[in-house]
Amino acid sequence: MKISVNGKEHECVADATLAAVASELQLPKKGVAVAVNNKMAPRAEWDTFFLHENDRLTIIKAACGG
Repeated sequence: MKISVNGKEHECVADATLAAVASELQLPKKGVAVAVNNKMAPRAEWDTFFLHENDRLTIIKAACGG
């Protein structure tokens, strides 16, 4: 199925969880927040958060500095 990750099309398997896509994208275990369709998805729910066709993911990585 097709989803959008930070504005770019991404292909993943049907019924993929957010955790599976995060692993596929090699996201770090800490310092990352993900919003699905403009709603934050708590990391504790990633394993049970199923994605759907045309969902829009926004991935935000923490950065040091100022």
